[in-house]
This record gives sequence, C-alpha cells and structure tokens, in this order.
Amino acid sequence: MRTKTRSRCMGVIRLVTAMMFYFIAAVNPLPAAETAARTLQQTLTALNAVFYWDSLFQSGMISVNGHNVVFNTGQHGQRDYALYDNSRLLDLPVPWINKGVLYFPEEFIVSVRSIFENSALNETFNFKIAAIMIDPGHGGKDTGATSNHVIKGKKINVVEKDIALAVSKDLYSKLKTAFPGKKILISRTGDTYPSLSDRIAMANSVPLRDNEAIIYISIHANASFNKRARGFEVWFLDPRHDRMVIDKNTAKEYKEIAPILNDILQEEFNRESGQLAAFIYQEMKESFGSSLPARGMKAEDFFVVRKALMPSVLVELAFVTNPDDAVLLTNAASLKKFSDSIYKGIMDFVTMFEKMSGGVSSQ
Repeated sequence: MRTKTRSRCMGVIRLVTAMMFYFIAAVNPLPAAETAARTLQQTLTALNAVFYWDSLFQSGMISVNGHNVVFNTGQHGQRDYALYDNSRLLDLPVPWINKGVLYFPEEFIVSVRSIFENSALNETFNFKIAAIMIDPGHGGKDTGATSNHVIKGKKINVVEKDIALAVSKDLYSKLKTAFPGKKILISRTGDTYPSLSDRIAMANSVPLRDNEAIIYISIHANASFNKRARGFEVWFLDPRHDRMVIDKNTAKEYKEIAPILNDILQEEFNRESGQLAAFIYQEMKESFGSSLPARGMKAEDFFVVRKALMPSVLVELAFVTNPDDAVLLTNAASLKKFSDSIYKGIMDFVTMFEKMSGGVSSQ
C-alpha cells in the first residue's frame, strides 16, 4: 500500500518513538485536579489546541488535529458530560467563568490531553486508504478501441474512451458519496487526453500522511481480431516484474538495507494489487453471471500498473469487437452494472484492508 513510502519501512522506529512519547506523558502528568486550575490561554498552550466559543450557550470546543471536545461551563466544582468527536461522553469537572476569565480544572486538562494523545497514537499505526484514483482509459485524440455493429437492424458505434469515461464517472460519484473523508480522484472528467505519465504522476503525487495509502483503478474496454472473443478481465502487475518502489531519500539513507526494504514493499504492493483485483473480479462475476463470461485475473506489466507506486489494477470491461458485448457496452443499465460491481469490489478491499490494519473506514 503506498504511503509516504518510507513509513512502512520505518514502522518499527516510529512504534518505539511513539511508545516512548506515551510513556513520558504517562509518568509526567499535569498536577492533580484539586491543586490548581488554568486560564484559557494556559490550557490551550498545555494542549497545543485551538478554541471555539459559543457565547449564547456559554459552551466551548477544544480542537487538536481534527479531534474535538465540546463542553459546557458551570459552577466551580460542578461535573458534567463533555462530548468527544460527537461519539463519546466524558464525565469531567466543568470549566467555569470568574470575573470574565474562563478557568479549566486540572482534571479536565489531564483527561482531555490523554484522550487526544491516545487518538494520535492510534492514528499513527492504524493504516487507512486515504485516496482512490480512478483512471478512465484513453480520451481526446486517443479513442482507444472502436467498432461498428448492426444490432437488430440498428447501427451502433462502440468507442472505448466514451465507455471508460461513463463507467469511471459513475464510479467516481459513488465513491465520493461513500467516502466523504477520503480523496477520490479521477484522471479526466471529459474528452481530454492526459498522457500515461500524467495519470501516474497525478496518483504518485497525492500528499499522504505516514499512516495513509492510495489505490489506483484504470478502466478500459477490450478488443480482438476474433469477433467471438468476449467477457471481462481484471489485470494486475506481474509479480515477476522488478521495480524500485522506495523513495530516493530512503534508498540513499539506508544504502545497505535498501534492496531488502524495496523487496518487502514491492511484495506488499503486489499482494494488495492481487487482493484488489480479486475483489473486483468476484463482484463482476456475481453481478453479470452467465450474461458476460469471466475470462480470469491476469498478470501483466501494463504501464499504469507498473509505474503506479501503489496497489493498482486495470479492468477490461468487455470487448467492443463482439456484438453481444457491444450491446452491454452501449446500454446505460449495463454500464451502471459495471460501475456498481467495481465499486463493490473497491468497498470490499477497503473494508478488508482497514480492518486488518486496525484503521477506521471513513464512510
């Protein structure tokens, strides 16, 4: 799974560092709740937090790295529930206002700091898929495969670039709705031609945190001189293909073990590409049944799966050169079925990956 590439290689170092940080915080707590309170500015400094205030309800929100604690104010010594990330109630002594100054009990600060630190520690090691790249093949001057057919007395023209775009845009829309917290990307939204290098650069340059990853799905239609050839295929990178997947800085800094790190990460990408391909293939097989032959999962070193430094697959929907496949490829309901099955396969993979790595899906 592509993260900032050295994150997987340096996982052990990060684990030790985080454990040391957690231990230091645990053995050096803030003073006991009974001994003192802090002003708003002192509290924000102690927590490295930002603050939001609702003057109407005399309530506030403390925010650290996207995590929030919402609290009510009250009388000195009173307790009430604060709400953490809209999902967890915390029984805490309430902050209070005295002569226009907002004070926070030490117990409140200690508890809130512990919650934020635990969240940061969990996020360091819970890998999640933060981005999904959808790549409609061809476009613009590059039509891809084309074919003409006469079906029931009606002439139809089948153009790969248009089919790939229609399925990809519907897939993109589904993923945007399902994953509002993830980056959902698409290489083109109209009849344009980003080069193969442009498409890969777009995916490889997505900014990711150390615990985040991206997957790449390229959508195509097939063609053959044999007009009877029909069905769908899902391709992924041939595991025998050797490539450099660790970043240059890691390779330079860890010269002696760089080949080992590269082999580990390359094997991981290959395994996850195969898993992603398998999920999509199975969903397409179940969705189309006998109406569209399943031609298998296949390994090849296509440019987009070879150059994408992440799990990547290429889906061949059906054959534009086959009359029966052409009917499916020019039918709106069938195109939606293609996007639905690919969407379900991606969902299956995301769920599997984030559960195995301890992550929480951003649905």
